[in-house]
Amino acid sequence: MKKIIAILMLSVSVMFAAINLNTASKDELMSIKGIGPVKADAIIKYRKSNRINSADDLQKIKGFGPGVISNIKKGRTVSKAKVEQKKKNAKINDKKNKQIKKVNKSKNMTKEEKSAKKKEIKSKAKAKKQKVAEKSKAKKEKSKAKKAKKKEKSKLKKEKKSSSKKTKKDNNKK
Repeated sequence: MKKIIAILMLSVSVMFAAINLNTASKDELMSIKGIGPVKADAIIKYRKSNRINSADDLQKIKGFGPGVISNIKKGRTVSKAKVEQKKKNAKINDKKNKQIKKVNKSKNMTKEEKSAKKKEIKSKAKAKKQKVAEKSKAKKEKSKAKKAKKKEKSKLKKEKKSSSKKTKKDNNKK
């Protein structure tokens, strides 16, 4: 009896634990609402030296508060489009940071020139992120429209079936 209860409890916990924090990839971690590339990297770094027994263990990592932990426990995730957006934004940030580092190391520029160049780099990165966000939003809207269209088709099909059944019944009565 105890074995059955243990197996039942284990299977229920597996059903509700959509993502294993000890083995999840960066992309899988980023699919959790509130976790971006930086927090995903923090989890991966933490689990190299520590075992994560529950979502509460993440409170030991800087930046993890009750909101994110609640999202993990409740299995709240973001759309695929949002995950893609996070990945692209992380790449944009990496590129921006590399360019700024390069400007900082440059010895042929004055402080004013460096400052102007950094502003330019940051504004370009911001524009790219906005473009990514717009594309992500468009994908999400397209997906919603596709789902709505599919739902409408299904509804029409059901109505057609029920009306054909009524017609058959009416014909049989005659």
